[in-house]
Amino acid sequence: MAMAMESALLTDLINGYAFTTDCLDLGAAIVDGAVRPEAQVRVPLSMLNRHGLIAGATGTGKTVTLQVMAEQLAVAGVPVFLADIKGDLSGLAQPAEPSAKLDERLSGIGHAFTARSNTVEFLALGQGSDGIPVRATVDCFGPILLARVLELNETQEQVLQLVFHYANTRKLPLDDLKDLKSVLDHLLSAGGKEDLRTLGGVSPASVSVILRGLSILQAQGLDPFFGQPEFDTADLLRSEGTGVISVLELPALNRQPLLFSTFLMWLLADLFDELPEAGDLDKPKLVFFLDEAHLLFKGASAAFTEAIISTVRLIRSKGVGLFFISQSPADLPDEVLAQLGTRVQHAVRVFTPKDAEALKKVMGTFPAGALDLKTALTQAGVGEAVITVLGEKGVPTPAAWTRLTSPGSRIGPADAPVVSGIIAASALAARYSTALDRDSAHELLTGQPSAGHPVDAPPAAPPRTPEPAAPGSPGSSPGNSPGSAEIDEEARRIAESILGKPTTEPASDFPIPDYRQAPEPDPAPRPRQGRESTPRGEASPQRQAERAQTGELLDFALDAANMLGREVLRGMFGTRRRKRR
Repeated sequence: MAMAMESALLTDLINGYAFTTDCLDLGAAIVDGAVRPEAQVRVPLSMLNRHGLIAGATGTGKTVTLQVMAEQLAVAGVPVFLADIKGDLSGLAQPAEPSAKLDERLSGIGHAFTARSNTVEFLALGQGSDGIPVRATVDCFGPILLARVLELNETQEQVLQLVFHYANTRKLPLDDLKDLKSVLDHLLSAGGKEDLRTLGGVSPASVSVILRGLSILQAQGLDPFFGQPEFDTADLLRSEGTGVISVLELPALNRQPLLFSTFLMWLLADLFDELPEAGDLDKPKLVFFLDEAHLLFKGASAAFTEAIISTVRLIRSKGVGLFFISQSPADLPDEVLAQLGTRVQHAVRVFTPKDAEALKKVMGTFPAGALDLKTALTQAGVGEAVITVLGEKGVPTPAAWTRLTSPGSRIGPADAPVVSGIIAASALAARYSTALDRDSAHELLTGQPSAGHPVDAPPAAPPRTPEPAAPGSPGSSPGNSPGSAEIDEEARRIAESILGKPTTEPASDFPIPDYRQAPEPDPAPRPRQGRESTPRGEASPQRQAERAQTGELLDFALDAANMLGREVLRGMFGTRRRKRR
């Protein structure tokens, strides 16, 4: 009976992974305690944009599995992005040394060792010696992502959205943290008191909380991440004969983990906005490996979690594959787990009743079959995992206890001279290495032009001239109060401005105004026709009704912003569309 079950399982595995298209070779199946080289475990390249999960306890080999997949993707011409949390993925750039032990392991699974180095680009958040600097302007990063980094509550997040809206309408570019601080300082000053009042009743206390959060970020040394020149995510899609592996070095992750996880969502949001629909491809355009995936959801609001779920669902159609790396599938929401077609589950260690419950949940994520999942998951050794993938027709394969293959590059950090040489020779160095400080909100509000972009006569404060209604447009006739159609249109306009995402056509980059021109004076008040005379300082009944509608309008705009954000990925993250080089 046991022999028959073994034969049935082996046959199922051989047939289940017998793909005809290009694949990544992960290893060979273990059946009844013996490695069976005839049962090769593979994943089709065409299925990698159905996303995946690499999970397992600490020290079970998740990082090496990531390295194996990244290396084979690069060989297949697929660009890869991954984060180097522990500093040991730089070895992708240096060939491994052959050894008798390695040869024996690989021959046992039907593979052979081939030393190789890969085309690697080292990146670093902000200025640093670990890689090419990656920066984002505050304006492009957006209020919703920044609110997460600042750990703001929902009310404070809405206030930050309105502040971004204010800076946009006053044509105050937000490049770095000092720009945003200058706008907030202006709103709290005597000169900005009226502007603050017009922002829908934003309280000075909320603005002060945001200011304190920005000061904390600066004290933590995170200033260099925000600024110019901004990183172009198209640089992650390069292929130079083989796919380029972009390695983000994160030696200081523990200092600000939220910035790291939120930065990854910024990258994905930007890619989603820029990439065209791709449909079904023979291989993905890019594969993202999201290490320490639990950080994405730690303390996340329901809206932010919904945005991540939307990312997983929608970015597949752009040809981008996402792989989450974490200790347990329980670290991810069920809605995300349901979208992950490839599962590489390393050993699960059971020491407590809670661990036993977690094991049951892990077992429930695999398709039923002849494999004893409990035994496989608890007894898998280092470099072994239980795997299931989506076949060429989108059907899950049988779960396979697998002995994994090894990469041709070095396991562990590369030599320091190798890394520094790659960074120095990078084609991206000339574009990103030197930080720029153009005339933006800080310089315009304080009258302190930057050294590189002097300004002759910056205005002391931004003009507050309202845009006149176009002739013939709703509301252009004197004495007419806005109707429901006008309120809907205005709410949509404000919501789109806050979110940075239009509902009908792509938003253009906001123009950088010529700040040498003095602001036009506020127009003199005009007599209102068709209205009864009202004593000075007292609003007419019609004006009171308009004010009430304006308050309702702002509430509606915020509700619309939240609703549009939940429906559209780009809107949820509030990031701004940028021109490509």
